[in-house]
Amino acid sequence: MFFGLFRRRSRDAEHKIYCEIVAQARQPVFYTDFLVPDTIDGRFDLIVLHAVLFFRRMRGEGAEVSEFSQAVFDIFFNDMDGSLRELGVSDTRVPKKVKVMGEAFYGRADAYIPAIEAGDAAQLADALGRNIYPDTPEPVAQMRLAHYMLSAAARLGAQSVETLMAGPVAWPDPELFKALEV
Repeated sequence: MFFGLFRRRSRDAEHKIYCEIVAQARQPVFYTDFLVPDTIDGRFDLIVLHAVLFFRRMRGEGAEVSEFSQAVFDIFFNDMDGSLRELGVSDTRVPKKVKVMGEAFYGRADAYIPAIEAGDAAQLADALGRNIYPDTPEPVAQMRLAHYMLSAAARLGAQSVETLMAGPVAWPDPELFKALEV
């Protein structure tokens, strides 16, 4: 019993969920039809978008779910740290860059979640414009992405916590939103 205190808990399930978040964010349709810039920043923003949706769904579901979500979050930022190092960012700059990424995550969550909870596609599209399309606004793409996010929030809400912790996560098909009349 005592030795069990020092055993590392496997984070396979958390890693699997993080990989599903990333895989959904890398769907080519987001970069082609939704016009998300296919850049480091654009890819980061789409991962954040999907992570915010996932973490929003998991909040308030108890201690075990909170621990699971925190582990997914930790995997996310460890991956960001590793990615920065692979890109050649110096060891002394990585923590500062990760801090900026963390602030960006929380800023986006603060902008997206109230709009999602209000079911306000226009407010969500405005927030997406500020974050994903800051240099070249894409009002139609922003609105389509906002409707995708609202649908994703609803789909995540319909899935049990147990399913979301075990996977797979049932994201909506973004292809269904690429030609949405807005």
